[in-house]
Amino acid sequence: MTATVDLTVPDPTRTVPLPLREQADVRARWLTQRLLDVLPGLMDRAGIDLWIVLGREYNEDPVLATMLPATWLSARRRTILLFHRSDDGVTAAAVSRYPVGQFLTAWEPDETPGTTAAQSQWAALRRFVDQAAPRTIGVDSSPVFAHADGLSHTEHGLLVQALGPHADRLVSAEQLAVGWLETRLPEEIAAMHAMNRLVHQVIDEAYSPAVITVGETTALDVAWWIRQRFADLGVDGWFQPTVGLQRAGVPLADERGTALPGVPWDAVISPGDLVHCDVGLSTLGLTTDTQRNGYVLRPGETRAPAGLVAALAVGNRMQDLTTEALQPGRTGDEVLAAARAAAAAAGVDGDVYSHPVGVHGHGAGPAIGLWDQQDGVPGAGSAPVRTDTVWALELCVRVPVPEWGGQLVRLGLEQGIALTERGVEYLDERQTELILIPSS
Repeated sequence: MTATVDLTVPDPTRTVPLPLREQADVRARWLTQRLLDVLPGLMDRAGIDLWIVLGREYNEDPVLATMLPATWLSARRRTILLFHRSDDGVTAAAVSRYPVGQFLTAWEPDETPGTTAAQSQWAALRRFVDQAAPRTIGVDSSPVFAHADGLSHTEHGLLVQALGPHADRLVSAEQLAVGWLETRLPEEIAAMHAMNRLVHQVIDEAYSPAVITVGETTALDVAWWIRQRFADLGVDGWFQPTVGLQRAGVPLADERGTALPGVPWDAVISPGDLVHCDVGLSTLGLTTDTQRNGYVLRPGETRAPAGLVAALAVGNRMQDLTTEALQPGRTGDEVLAAARAAAAAAGVDGDVYSHPVGVHGHGAGPAIGLWDQQDGVPGAGSAPVRTDTVWALELCVRVPVPEWGGQLVRLGLEQGIALTERGVEYLDERQTELILIPSS
């Protein structure tokens, strides 16, 4: 089975995963484009004239990590990045002991004789702020989004001291940081199409006799195979893959189907099992989050039971109802309420817990429910849905299966989608048929 996927980034046809050196080139190109084309509008929307993003080595602000050169695997000592909005665009400067990629150098460590390097660095920051004379200074502090709360207590205190009279202009850059993390370039969306295609191919391989020997292989074996496969392909998993089983005669852990399946994680895969996986990979500074379902054929079977096929169709219907509700300008809670109301009207029993995905698997931006919070998510559920974002369309439905004596099946689906001005598009393709796993 192929281990690469076609990818246009942005001109020649390439493959995922890319060699590390090519990844660095691509990410540098994306960063330049984002600074030029994305950041000015985000700063205007947030009403921030100067954005200060800083962190120390091994304690990087999540936003800072997205702005460092791909050749930097962490910050260097204390790294301070400054983004000043003016009529000419955004000036991106670095107050750092070492040059930071494409950022303008705003400090030479030896420029202030008789001071320590730290004193000189903070003095350079103050000089930049004096010259910029911003009305508002944004810093990454947020009670809602961890992604936008990267300014440590120590660094905040030192920053306030260095800013002097400018400190009263400090404001939370939560909206700006979230916008930076959730907004995707068209080229990044193209890459995520390819990444999702690669995930789907790996799952297809995992759900095949090449990996599963029915009656011998455990669900846990398959989970570890997927993680190893990612490593062998040169991509990272952003969480430990999970593979779960549901089978006739073993009901869900609770009658509402909100808990995990009743079959143990290390159970041997048997004929008639419904196999579910949850996996995510990271490459090019982006992530995916995917769930798919397979059925283990019993001897003599050539297709899955009609009840399981119908359950997947109900799951696809729930996807449609959720994407119809996913409209720019609505909050996450409003999307959740609309999707659940439409599902109730259609007689669909399910839950929605979709989330942005991009730089992080559980990304910055509006939450559309959590699996255990179906009436709204305080804080994150109030954030607005925006275009040029990527989502993990994550949900489940509960359907009785006649062939299993009416036993309730909880069918979970998770699929990458992009929300653009054209509407919702699936990244690669969604699952509309169960993957059939032969038992011999």
